[in-house]
Amino acid sequence: MLIPCRYFLFVLPFLVLSCSQRGFDPTTEEQKLLQRDAEWADLAAAGKDVDKVVSYWTDDAVLIFPGQPIIEGKAAIRAYVASCFSNPVFKIHWKSSKVTFSPDGKLAYTAGTDDEMTVPGPNGTPMRLHLRGIAIWRLDADGQWRCVVDISNEEPPPAPKS
Repeated sequence: MLIPCRYFLFVLPFLVLSCSQRGFDPTTEEQKLLQRDAEWADLAAAGKDVDKVVSYWTDDAVLIFPGQPIIEGKAAIRAYVASCFSNPVFKIHWKSSKVTFSPDGKLAYTAGTDDEMTVPGPNGTPMRLHLRGIAIWRLDADGQWRCVVDISNEEPPPAPKS
């Protein structure tokens, strides 16, 4: 009876460690997420590969942008991105900053600002927007971070100079 107890005490720590979730390293994950977001911004700025750009959102993603109806799901997002890319006036690029993670490391949000956001104005001429936004990211089963909620609004006008 003593041998099985020793065996159990020897094997138990290995079982516990092998079944537990791997340690979450926020510094490493922040670098990975910011790098992924920067790659996404560059792809969007190129304005060519609709499917690649759309792949950065989850299937159930929601987009909330100024002056636009809420866009839900990959099919609607794909149509929106294709429409943007087909307009020669459209330009976009953003930069995200600090990442904040949920305690379990499976969700995160980033704040960002658009370096470049040009859309067709009311009469079709280019109109530059100054947007800021929040992106909520989810770590999917394949280990990739994907955006699940993308929301932005216009920055306030600059304060008057005294």
